[in-house]
Amino acid sequence: QLQLVESGGGLVQPGGSLRLSCAASGFTLDNKRIGWFRQAPGKEREGVSCISSSGSYTNYADSVKGRFTISRDNAKNMVYLQMNSLKSEDTAIYYCAAGLRPTLETMCTMSRRIFGYWGQGTQVTVSS
Repeated sequence: QLQLVESGGGLVQPGGSLRLSCAASGFTLDNKRIGWFRQAPGKEREGVSCISSSGSYTNYADSVKGRFTISRDNAKNMVYLQMNSLKSEDTAIYYCAAGLRPTLETMCTMSRRIFGYWGQGTQVTVSS
């Protein structure tokens, strides 16, 4: 079965940190763009970060710049999102996504339409 599985979510107090992981099974992440998205209650799903097919380029939403870091480990077929200095506004379900096809090494975007594989999400709650 082809799937992406997120893990690492949970309850954390403001100012704390979490590291989310996304594991791919049944297919390779090699040469594919990867994105992290989130959806808070009553809001649309929004892009958080993305990383290019070979890891040379990354993009971040303005709301998380300087606090979140995306990375990938192709040997383990995994992608990560390190989240520091968490705020209550970061509370959401976080999803990882991967492109359907290999791509050239270019700057990534956080448009949902370019990602074909999606995980089921992991809940992140930031509260005191």
